[in-house]
Amino acid sequence: KVMQADAVVLLGAEIVDFPSTWVKPGAAVIRCTPTLESGSVKCIVIVLEITCRGHPGILLGRVLFANVVHSCGRWLQEQQYQPWHLRSLKLQPLTPVPSDIEISRAQTPKSVDQLAEEVGLLPEELEAYGRSKAKVRLSLLDRLHEQPDGKYVLVAGITPTPLGEGKSTVTIGLVQALTAHLKLNSFACLRQPSQGPTFGVKGGAAGGGYAQVIPMEEFNLHLTGDIHAITASNNLVAAAIDARMLHEATQSDKGLYNRLVPSVNGVRQFSPIQISRLRRLGINKTDPASLTPQEVSTFVRLDLDPSKITWQRVVDTNDRFLRKITVGQASTEKGQIRETGFDIAVASEIMAILALADGLEDMKRRLARMVVGTSRCGQPVTAEDLGVSGALAVLMKDAIKPTLMQTLEGTPVFVHAGPFANIAHGNSSVLADKLALKLVGRDGFVVTEAGFGADIGMEKFFNIKCRASGLRPDAVVLVATVRALKMHGGGPNVSAGAPLPREYIDENLSLVAGGCRSNLRKQIQIAHLFGVPVVVALNVFKTDTQAEIDLVCQIAKECGASDAVPCHHWAQGGRGSLDLARAVNEAASRPGNFQFLYDIEMPITEKIRTIAQKVYGADDIELSPEAKDKIDYYNKQGYGSLPICMAKTHLSLSHMPDKKGVPTGFVLPIREVRASVGAGFIYPLVGTMSTMPGLPTRPCFYDIDLDPVTEEITGLF
Repeated sequence: KVMQADAVVLLGAEIVDFPSTWVKPGAAVIRCTPTLESGSVKCIVIVLEITCRGHPGILLGRVLFANVVHSCGRWLQEQQYQPWHLRSLKLQPLTPVPSDIEISRAQTPKSVDQLAEEVGLLPEELEAYGRSKAKVRLSLLDRLHEQPDGKYVLVAGITPTPLGEGKSTVTIGLVQALTAHLKLNSFACLRQPSQGPTFGVKGGAAGGGYAQVIPMEEFNLHLTGDIHAITASNNLVAAAIDARMLHEATQSDKGLYNRLVPSVNGVRQFSPIQISRLRRLGINKTDPASLTPQEVSTFVRLDLDPSKITWQRVVDTNDRFLRKITVGQASTEKGQIRETGFDIAVASEIMAILALADGLEDMKRRLARMVVGTSRCGQPVTAEDLGVSGALAVLMKDAIKPTLMQTLEGTPVFVHAGPFANIAHGNSSVLADKLALKLVGRDGFVVTEAGFGADIGMEKFFNIKCRASGLRPDAVVLVATVRALKMHGGGPNVSAGAPLPREYIDENLSLVAGGCRSNLRKQIQIAHLFGVPVVVALNVFKTDTQAEIDLVCQIAKECGASDAVPCHHWAQGGRGSLDLARAVNEAASRPGNFQFLYDIEMPITEKIRTIAQKVYGADDIELSPEAKDKIDYYNKQGYGSLPICMAKTHLSLSHMPDKKGVPTGFVLPIREVRASVGAGFIYPLVGTMSTMPGLPTRPCFYDIDLDPVTEEITGLF
């Protein structure tokens, strides 16, 4: 090969003797020094010697050197942070405002390749899923690791009501205002909606009106398959649990060992995941033939207690009849019958892991740590013990990449993860936020959303997500509506879909003031516990009067908000949130003083009590005997330093859903305490938590249909 070459390049070979007789006449020999580093820029230095056998090599050397320098310079330039050249999409809002899907369909989105180029993504960092959405590779974090982060803004809300507050629409309206109108770089980071609510009663989660992620039907349905990957991964663990219990119940130690460590072509060896289990058991051997009978028994028997299996199957559909089921009834399962159940897919611990992992390696570790149950001798059994954690990482390798989409005005959005906000932390992924913070640049904004009210989603964002990510927020946007404030101020109860009482349609300043001075004030105070400035965003509805709007903004500022502004993004798009964008820009520019609510090394009971008293306003907590036993167990297992993820109703600051405003004089009952060890938190249960919603009498799917000719979807909202 060398004798046939026209040019031979010797890398790092400056002292190697390379005779000219090794190359044909006229061939060039190029010797290169090793790669040198100058600061953060890697540069290749060429031309220690360039010779051509039988011909002068000076000119050739100069040309080659110039080409290499030019190519390296161009490559280095491409690797640096690129200023945005975003072309916003024009909106022409109509009155009355059409349906969400009509608005979405009326706007032609940019191709995702164009959007990616506009925000500084390289072609090799993009994995397109059709024309309007794409996965973004995590290599971006390595490329821009020295790029300063932008400003980090959280959108939270007052305590939710059946009337809705509109956090998603506020989030989208804010980034549309920042980027399409004020020309400031911004990214929205949203959770992926579950199919359950989409076809149930709530509908989609793409925003609404003229503040949406588009195409909204793609956003609300399968997207890029992340939830399907979670479903497959979760159910593989469930299948592994029942299969392992069956095989242990029907085989001897020797039979199990021969099947778990088979001889292949006369060679018998442990797999890497089995060696990891041996080490955790204190067995430091790698030769399968060297284990004693006792070591073999310890290795092959997980000895799961059927009554203490905590892992359930999942499906992304609201199906109440799967809440409790019996498995193993076929004769082939040899009497291994037990009761179990299904959760909705977004309630899986794997979803929480996806949202908190900061890379593939971290996700693998978290998946391996997941506790699926307890052995009969009281030891936790993990996914790694089952031998399944490596396969889970394979199923999740694409799901860990955030999905790039856009708003109605062509500004970028990351959609990634969607954990429950009660038994999990209810925020989009750490990785989406980190990618976005690099892309927006030092003066840009990343706006992300927390589920439920500030007492739940925001508290978990700070105490769980920010601990995991190391990121610190610059401002909180607290979303409120006049209608919701009236309910917290003493207004009558309402039901979703039922006609509104007159109190919510007619002007009522007394109810508005009552809600502002109770729930709104409390949620502002909760944000201040963490040292973060608050901007109140009043999501305006057509039934709101100017006097009510002015009153909310006045009282909010009296209660400590940095600013309070009315928002009209639903009817006007980004232009309707310009005042909010300016207020957020000002608040986020102030020096921060962020702090966690509790020291992570505090005892579990004290961490629970701190949240109950300082956030919810409880007098104290009351632990059931079962909760006390679980806390003792988790302390013995070394889980005492995990953060707390309270699982309680989102409809009240207390544990009583019908208590609006700011309840006082109550003791918070802790019924049970559980742990998501892989995700990395302990979740106390306050009351009964349903992890599988049911369908109402008339679900949303009655109105959803497809035109077989145009393939257009109707009925989504």
